[in-house]
Amino acid sequence: MRLNKRASLIILIALLALFALVGLLFYSPSHFFSEEPLKEAYYYKKLKNKTVQCQLCPHRCIIPEGRRGFCGVRQNREGILYSLVYAKPCARHIDPIEKKPLFHFLPSSFAYSIATAGCNFRCLFCQNWQISQAKPEELDYLYLTPAQLVKKVKESGCLTIAYTYTEPVIFYEYMLDTAKLAKEAGIRNIMHSNGYINEEPLRELVKYLDAANIDLKGFSQEYYKNLTAGDLEPVLRTLKILKEEGVWLEITNLVLPGLNDSEETLVKMCLWIKENLGPDVPLHFSRFWPTYKMLSLFPTPLETLEKARKIALDCGLHYVYIGNIPGHASENTYCPKCGRIVIRRKGYSILEVNLNEERRCKFCGEEIHGVWK
Repeated sequence: MRLNKRASLIILIALLALFALVGLLFYSPSHFFSEEPLKEAYYYKKLKNKTVQCQLCPHRCIIPEGRRGFCGVRQNREGILYSLVYAKPCARHIDPIEKKPLFHFLPSSFAYSIATAGCNFRCLFCQNWQISQAKPEELDYLYLTPAQLVKKVKESGCLTIAYTYTEPVIFYEYMLDTAKLAKEAGIRNIMHSNGYINEEPLRELVKYLDAANIDLKGFSQEYYKNLTAGDLEPVLRTLKILKEEGVWLEITNLVLPGLNDSEETLVKMCLWIKENLGPDVPLHFSRFWPTYKMLSLFPTPLETLEKARKIALDCGLHYVYIGNIPGHASENTYCPKCGRIVIRRKGYSILEVNLNEERRCKFCGEEIHGVWK
């Protein structure tokens, strides 16, 4: 029996719909969040009418039922706050630890680096905005439990796990659970963060954290408010706590022309670092390149970065670097006493190490602060 044109069209549409459904089920698992169990958030409190308040970061979002917090990855479901990114890394790479950047922590080693979608800042100059400003359901991921992740790190031979690329504070539960298992396995934990986290969850995290690079994006509340949607003071508090708790600490300052590069601002920032954290905390001045919502701003001139480095050294900081300028002499580590090169670098490669067995300058014996073994 021959089918009429209308019946044939209906069958064709039905087949196409079936193929599309099969394709979604088998090839786009990242869009079906119900397939993996959700993780209840560690830091929040329940309010009336199934409303909750997140206690993880200084935003302290009040979240009605069914809604998400500012970061986009923590959702209130029936009065319980869940992480939508637990065990769902959207980025995984093995990087030189110098890329974090950490110049005084296990040089020449490699870090197994992970990130999930989301961020609790809205930096107009974000270099990883494609994942940091995305919703979890917009990105593909590999479901990887903390135990599975630690197993992969051990198999890779990496000495550390780096929580990086996006803001690790927003995948706090995943980071903390992984860090606990990693520590048991003899793997060290490092993070590159904006430092926007409340004191209680930070104090818990530092029990398992070995090193951190914190972005000190500027040194005024106005700068933070206008360019990041955050606040300065909580970041300064984080820096103090990390130092106090014995976590190896380095700082990155992305220098934006005309916005945070005035001599007054740089002097104020560097003196604060020296007085509150000490002169031996490495400071990385990083060159800005036009990106995301700041495409019209020109790249940071080299002379601006060199001026910033001189100001930092004149303020008494011992280890000051310039980033995003491959081959520049400021990639090297200089002894603060005799001025000789104790670690020579080119990009992320270590070319020469002039430290003795006690990790002191082999020329004059000055202690070079860091975690070298």
